[in-house]
Amino acid sequence: MTRSGSFRFYFENQRWEWSEQVQQMHGYEPGSVTPTTDLVLSHKHPDDRGQVAATIDDILNNRKAFSTRHRIVDKAGKTRHVVVVGDRLFDEDGAVIGTHGFYVDVTPHPHEMPDAVVTAKLAEIAENRATIEQAKGMLMLVYDLDDAGAFNLLKWLSQEANVKLRRLAEQIRTEFRAAGPSLTSQAEFDQLLMAARDRASHSDAAAKVR
Repeated sequence: MTRSGSFRFYFENQRWEWSEQVQQMHGYEPGSVTPTTDLVLSHKHPDDRGQVAATIDDILNNRKAFSTRHRIVDKAGKTRHVVVVGDRLFDEDGAVIGTHGFYVDVTPHPHEMPDAVVTAKLAEIAENRATIEQAKGMLMLVYDLDDAGAFNLLKWLSQEANVKLRRLAEQIRTEFRAAGPSLTSQAEFDQLLMAARDRASHSDAAAKVR
């Protein structure tokens, strides 16, 4: 089951790139589709399409990090619940040329036992459970996720940044606590989340060098 994948969106010509996982999430075989803005919007649930169109328009005009939770309808007509988080994409001169980020499928699956799955995964790092649970709680609160969805998002971030789950959770907790009451909007949390990912990745890489 495809649960997460990456994307890129270039402002010039509104060119999209979907990873194989995101293509599969939309019901396509990898390499069989070239995504466009029209195609992206056509797969949004009718009740969520306006919200996503407004988000894309805001990205084009304001060029900032974003996040959205909405539903997509795949090629076969199946509805999926997804969280999409994107950060600014820079060229080599530091100009913002697009956005890149990830989709996480947080569709409830009645025949799965997400609590058991999460517990099994966290058992491997039991000594770090409190830190990871705190980071998950922050993601659940900000993005309106259930326990399994928050863990999937945290796990994808750790894989995408090539950083240990515990290290990423620590950095998210540190950034959130440092921001404190000054954190007043979801957009600010989106930026904080991306900054935490980058700082955790850089510090983890530095530790491996030493």
